Amino acid sequence: MNLKIAIQKSGRLQEKTMKLLKECGIKLNSSPKQRLKAISTKFPAEVLFLRDDDIPAYVADGVADIGIVGENVYVEKQKDVELVKKLGFSKCRLSLAIPRDVDYPGLDYFQGKEIATTYPIILKNFLTENNIEAGIHFISGSVEIAPSIGLAEGICDIVSTGSTLLSNGLKEVQTIMQSEAILVANKNLEEEKKQLLDKLLFRINGYLKAQDFKYILLNAPEDKVQEISSLIPGMKSPTILPLAEEGWVSVHSVINEDDFWDNIEKLQELGAEGILVVPIEKMVV
Repeated sequence: MNLKIAIQKSGRLQEKTMKLLKECGIKLNSSPKQRLKAISTKFPAEVLFLRDDDIPAYVADGVADIGIVGENVYVEKQKDVELVKKLGFSKCRLSLAIPRDVDYPGLDYFQGKEIATTYPIILKNFLTENNIEAGIHFISGSVEIAPSIGLAEGICDIVSTGSTLLSNGLKEVQTIMQSEAILVANKNLEEEKKQLLDKLLFRINGYLKAQDFKYILLNAPEDKVQEISSLIPGMKSPTILPLAEEGWVSVHSVINEDDFWDNIEKLQELGAEGILVVPIEKMVV
């Protein structure tokens, strides 16, 4: 029995999703450019390559068991699926934008205006919550063109870097929601597939956990080991190995990348030398 996984055929999530699956041991016998379905050779899984907007429906209907999709699409489509895990990549935001040369006094700007969007449900809920009455034009393609052709005074669309808005003479004025890649699942998975999902989640957690940590190696005076260990305690405690030079040891540990630069000067003050920081591919805790 295979776990059927729906992923984006093309688009901003596709490359990182494929990397995630590969790092979890799901190696496919074909690429999304060649087929709409591929079988994993290392894990009991079948991958379906679909349009991003279709993934929640396929999972809800049981055509796919699980899916990796943008959180914005999950919220917009309102399908009865379970949000299993936020995956931390392909982060973006859904925002309102208007022509760059227009003054923006606040949300009241949109009162009585027309807004073009691919996300009418999210936009409608946001406007209702903020007591704004505005017209909503649904556009399935590029919404950035709407203000320049007189269809709308503003747009509501996904923003990553803002470069697309800039190139179309627009500016971002209000964030509606933050989004990232998420894992969703059918709510009625049979027991064997739940077990496969648990195995996959174990692998995903091991890969994602490693992204926040680095393996650190350094040489240190033996009499400073206790102080250095308090700065880089690792998962349980550092590994201490004697060096050929008397009075010196090699300290091996794991450190959260966010903490490294805060501690580097303290480590040097304690006499640490030859500090190496190495990426970690997987971490099982």
